[in-house]
Amino acid sequence: MARRGRGLIVILTGAGISKESGLDTFRDKDGLWTKVNLEEVATGEALRRNPERVLEFYNRRRRQLSEGGVAPNAAHLALARLEASGVPAALVTQNVDDLHERAGSGDVLHMHGRLMGALCGRCGASGDWPGDVTIKSACPSCGREGAMRPDIVLFGERPYHLEEIAVLLAECALFVSIGTSGTVYPAAGYLGQAARAGVRALELNMVPTVPAGGPVEGRYGPATEVVPAWVGEVLAGKW
Repeated sequence: MARRGRGLIVILTGAGISKESGLDTFRDKDGLWTKVNLEEVATGEALRRNPERVLEFYNRRRRQLSEGGVAPNAAHLALARLEASGVPAALVTQNVDDLHERAGSGDVLHMHGRLMGALCGRCGASGDWPGDVTIKSACPSCGREGAMRPDIVLFGERPYHLEEIAVLLAECALFVSIGTSGTVYPAAGYLGQAARAGVRALELNMVPTVPAGGPVEGRYGPATEVVPAWVGEVLAGKW
């Protein structure tokens, strides 16, 4: 994935790009946080208080991703096609699923971690972990049991790759936000930040998250429609 150079496109994706693959979003009216209390499963305090419950919540989500017939959709495939074409583009995602990688995108910056990974709370080692994480799981690096957790950024924890993303934002010629709610910071601020810096900014989403008539261009509809259409225009030299 390109990191530097004139004409760099930086793409940020959120839960909306994976919804049509059958994965719940978090903040829609029927989203994940309407079904479970985030304070009980998505904070560091919850992990310390009831690790079994937190681990099982993410184990269920991991099983859904790996065993539930979930597959990349046309939007994921279009972004992989853009990368394969040689267009200089960097892909940043708020999503913890692996659908971008399964679609063929080669170097994805996961701000909020990876559902198919695990992290040792003692030694800090992380790596792929396709199965369940339990309180008996041993760290492959330090060998200790009881400290493994999903490699997910919990509420109150610092997102990953912030310094690298800052460099990308400073260098890009076009910033594209796809399927984000516009409510989770710092990612929610990137679209406006790019526009204020004079970077061409585009939102591809079901509904606008920015005021109409402002410096951000917008195209709205299902990700499986608007993303392939936009990629087709880029590949045709219209952007």
